[in-house]
Amino acid sequence: MTTEKQRRICLVASAGGHLSELLKIAKVWSGQRVCWITTVDVVRDTLGKTGEVHVVGECNRQHLLRVIGVFFRCLRIIRRERPNVVISTGAAPGCLVALLGHLAGARVIWLDSITNVHRLSLSGRLVRPFADLFLVQWPALARKYRGVEYVGEVV
Repeated sequence: MTTEKQRRICLVASAGGHLSELLKIAKVWSGQRVCWITTVDVVRDTLGKTGEVHVVGECNRQHLLRVIGVFFRCLRIIRRERPNVVISTGAAPGCLVALLGHLAGARVIWLDSITNVHRLSLSGRLVRPFADLFLVQWPALARKYRGVEYVGEVV
């Protein structure tokens, strides 16, 4: 049972580097009720120790039909979980959940990948206009884009 102070946090990351970066900031959601949205089933056991895990599959802009399928799976999850906060490091599923969460009234926190040195990721560029907090891991990116903050690197 959640307490009044406890937030429902939806953590979203594609498997691999995006997920590794998100796990590096685990203390952020300590003590909160969390659910995970990721792209592959192989991480279910690891993530399941802290919250429910939803696997939506991989998608990217080259495979529009997959994007549509993932979008509707994410929509069902957001409607069921009703998160107060969405935290994501990307990629495409993170972007979709950030949008859906925003439309459902959740706060959106985006942490762009450390691999994006010279410009924001495509997903980040799409999420930036409605993110409540947009973090980058390079000081130069924070100076380059309005509404973007640098508070240190994760990796």
